[in-house]
Amino acid sequence: MRPESEAFACAPGLRLEAHERLSKLQFDALDQRFRRLEMLMERLERRLWLTVYGVAGVILAEAFQGFLNAAP
Repeated sequence: MRPESEAFACAPGLRLEAHERLSKLQFDALDQRFRRLEMLMERLERRLWLTVYGVAGVILAEAFQGFLNAAP
């Protein structure tokens, strides 16, 4: 006879438990990928703004230089 405290392990229950563990691993991996993608997007956004500010700075410098050349 089995002791009362021993859990009965049936195949459908074990399959369900394995599926739950696999789903958790997949969601954790997906979450990690999303975090990495978000970090890369933030870096790209930072680079884009630096480029925009650089172009605006060049345009303003050229305009200022034009004013200096036009004034005697």
